[in-house]
Amino acid sequence: MSDIEIARAATAQPICDIADKIGIPGDAVMPYGNTKAKIDPGYIESLQGRPDGKLILVTAITPTPAGEGKTTTSVGLHDGLSRIGKKSIVCLREPSLGPCFGMKGGAAGGGHAQVIPMEDINLHFTGDFHAIGAAHNLLSALIDNHIYWGNGAQLDSRRIAWKRVVDMNDRALRSIANSLGGPGNGFPREDGFDITVASEVMAIFCLSKNLEDLQQRLSKIIIGYTRDREPITADAVNAPGAMAVLLRDALAPNLVQTLENNPAFIHGGPFANIAHGCNSVIATTTALKLADYVVTEAGFGADLGAEKFFDIKCRSAGLSPDAAVIVATIRALKMHGGVEKDDLGKENVEAVAAGCSNLARHIRNVKSFGVPVVVAINRFSADTDAEVAKVSEAAQQYGVTAIDCTHWADGGAGTEDLAQHVVEMTDASTSQFSPLYDSDTPLWEKMRTIATRIYGAEDIIADKKVRDQIDQFQNSGFGHLPICVAKTQYSFSTDPNLKGAPSGHVVPIREVRLSAGAGFLVFVCGEIMTMPGLPRVPAADSIHIDDDGLIQGLF
Repeated sequence: MSDIEIARAATAQPICDIADKIGIPGDAVMPYGNTKAKIDPGYIESLQGRPDGKLILVTAITPTPAGEGKTTTSVGLHDGLSRIGKKSIVCLREPSLGPCFGMKGGAAGGGHAQVIPMEDINLHFTGDFHAIGAAHNLLSALIDNHIYWGNGAQLDSRRIAWKRVVDMNDRALRSIANSLGGPGNGFPREDGFDITVASEVMAIFCLSKNLEDLQQRLSKIIIGYTRDREPITADAVNAPGAMAVLLRDALAPNLVQTLENNPAFIHGGPFANIAHGCNSVIATTTALKLADYVVTEAGFGADLGAEKFFDIKCRSAGLSPDAAVIVATIRALKMHGGVEKDDLGKENVEAVAAGCSNLARHIRNVKSFGVPVVVAINRFSADTDAEVAKVSEAAQQYGVTAIDCTHWADGGAGTEDLAQHVVEMTDASTSQFSPLYDSDTPLWEKMRTIATRIYGAEDIIADKKVRDQIDQFQNSGFGHLPICVAKTQYSFSTDPNLKGAPSGHVVPIREVRLSAGAGFLVFVCGEIMTMPGLPRVPAADSIHIDDDGLIQGLF
């Protein structure tokens, strides 16, 4: 059966019953139909005096077209914890419509380790992304309207830093000219679109602790500069209040369930290769008050997702993770070992051994944050015992256990061993979490630290214009902010074709963007786009409604 067929065959419980499992009273549940709901913010505030549960991060090796299954493993681990009698919640990101209709279909897990209703989650869900896009574009409209009606803030139209967004891959919108058609339409200028998940509003949404924090962060957004290059914030066009109104309802976390009827929070969805790649702080901190074990994920490989989770989300929210799970597949390790995609079905222990260089670096990197690690081997039917044994051997060399997991086929029953190991790790309280760099480290050195210690690079480079820009941010009071790297997810380097664990490369910094409201600086490295394009054959080509009125091809 396909993922969508498995999801449709599941028997979902009423969402109020799911809430009851973690002690949420019925009057705090705001249903969106029978199988999804938002949780009342007032109830969330009432939880603040409770102790926190254990926080477990699920991350992965460097992604390949062969697939790793990080979301699937997160769901499977959560179901496994529940099967062994632990009170658990999984916290995930909401999927973007861009990838759903672009390269890979949906993102609600797979096989028998999914969250449901998967069609709703992969499409419009509870409308959060639409609210974020509307709030972002309201600010865009207010900027041009402010200029049209006299430009009291003295914005230089050549230095507007705020683009527009749409939740779809559309390369034609990367660079545009707006306000054409005469004086009634405003002052023509160059503009462009990013994808919604790259919006600073998305980042602010996911890092805000509550509505008050959200409004304060929105007010700090830098929308552009004067002719004298003085920054102008969203306050100058009276935007934060109206933006917060659009985001108020969306800020409440979404509650759904797994195929095994265990609770799941799915809230927020910044990309990990161009943003910080973690679900909302509100969802995670709420889950920590409601469960003994909270499983969350960070996008793409540990070099992007885990590093940003540790250095941005945990730093901002005051979180301290208790353990990390690195997901690996035999197929992906073979690709890192030089095997072509068409040959992945053949046993090749030597290629697995070579590909384990990638796994080894991720293990080393995650352990460098002081967090205990376990490897989850997301097993495919074609994987051989000899290949799995080779991964276990490689992990043992770094003092880490690798556990064979069959959650795609068996659901929570396939991750009971992993769940038990995670419980033992977290209950031992051996985590000594510490971010990679101090807040007062200069910006250039922060980026160099990430590149050399996480990516295995020899150094970083940038032209004089970018170096001057970094110096300006440093001298303008933003030097304490963490770094959010925008880089290809397919390699430790900025070259997506360099598999395994490349070393000695140089990381080029092409651009630096200040996200003052989110509280970080985006260092754009290599050829990375904040507005993706569709592939030659997009997933949308196969998505349709059949004669029975059912959606087909979504995943």
